[in-house]
Parts: sequence; structure tokens; C-alpha cells
Amino acid sequence: MARDGEINEPTREFPGYPTGESVRARSEDVTPEPAPGAPASGGPARGLLGVLGAVALAVVVLLGVQATGILPEFRNPFAKQQTDRSQPPLLKSIRDLSRYVAAEGNFQVVVDLQHDRNNVPEFLLNQRTLFVGAGTIEAYVDFARISDGAVVVSPDGKSVEIKLPAPQLGETNLDLEKSYVFAEQRGLLNRLSDLVAGDPNRQQQVYRLAEERITAAARESGLTARAEENTRKMLEGLLRSLGYEKITVSYTAP
Repeated sequence: MARDGEINEPTREFPGYPTGESVRARSEDVTPEPAPGAPASGGPARGLLGVLGAVALAVVVLLGVQATGILPEFRNPFAKQQTDRSQPPLLKSIRDLSRYVAAEGNFQVVVDLQHDRNNVPEFLLNQRTLFVGAGTIEAYVDFARISDGAVVVSPDGKSVEIKLPAPQLGETNLDLEKSYVFAEQRGLLNRLSDLVAGDPNRQQQVYRLAEERITAAARESGLTARAEENTRKMLEGLLRSLGYEKITVSYTAP
């Protein structure tokens, strides 16, 4: 039998039923545990997210301030730079020209140049360059070389005879914008040599060979014959406008 003073007291084996206020107080004091397998909401992950958010906010603020013109423009500290230390051009000479350019030829040549050694494998010592060269060459008549008595006018002033020097070929102008290296092969020793002491004039031989090939092609292309015909037509049209009826143009032997 329980004592009278303990009739309304809950037994130790059966605690009292919780009321609504005690349930709410207990739920506010206890933090729910994460479900098994779910990532923790706090700890390093929450700190990392906070740092990233702060950095993003700082970038947005700086960009906004920069857009207003308050701060100077930010530049890449590792941006690529180009410095031109070339010397000013030096005028060495001036020459008066009396050339009549009567024709011009455009040429393209493929140069396949190889340097190797006998009894040495190509993978060790070999240098082969396949170069596509594009260039122009002019055919002109040098009027400064017209000798005395080269122009003979008839007594009646209706005919004229002109003897001109033979057309010449000018220098080959290699167009580097249209020329390019199509392929290049180098042996192992050649590559090592380029790393130790490169040859800045290595391509000059290829350029020179391309110019020689273009010049040879111009000699065989009939470019000088075209220059003779064009010069003759130009002088005939000019002299007829001056009142000459018969015009004879001839050329001296080259």
C-alpha cells in the first residue's frame, strides 16, 4: 500500500505523461540528429560555403565599383606584352628611276630542301624543309639607257623610228605573307642543336633558293617578250596622239 502522501506522485517505474508545454520546451532544446547517410549541415562544408559566398560578394562589389569609375581598371598581371626596340630607318641612298614596267609575273614554287649525312640515320641527323614560296618579278624597259640617235623622225614629220634597249627582269620579290613552310622534319641532334644554339639564318637559304627558282621560271615564261609588246603598244598610242602616222619600235640585243 502506498502512503497517503504519495498517492498523487508518479511511480519511478512509470514516469508521468509529458504535457504540451514540456514537449515544446524539449524540442527547442534538442537539435535533431541527421539521418543516416545524409551530409552534415555544419562543420567544414558550411565554412567553405561561407568563404565562397564572401568572395563572390567581394567580386561583385569590386566590379560594381570599377564600373562606376571610382577604382582603376584591373589588369592581368601575367598578360602578354610586346616591346618594339627596333632602330629608326636609315636612308642610305636615293636613285632616280626611268623604268617603264611593261609586265609583271606572279609565280609560286615549292622548295624541298634536305640536309643530312651519309651513313647517319635520318632520325638522328636530318633537316628537311618543304617551303611554298610566292613571289613577283617585273619586266621593264630602262629609258635612261636610250642612246643618242635612237629616235629618228622623218623629214615630213609623219613617221618616227625608235630603238629601245631590250627589256630586263627586275629582282624577285618574295611575298612572305603568301609564302609559308608546309612541312619540316628535323632529327634528334638537330633539335638539340636548336635548343643550345639556334641558327637565325636557317630559313635564308630556303628563301634564296625560292627566289632563284622564280627568277629561272620568269626567264622561261616569255615575260620579256610580253614587255616588248606592251611597250610597243604604249609608244604607238602615245606617238599617234602627237600626229605621227608611222611608228617603228625596235629593240637592241640584250
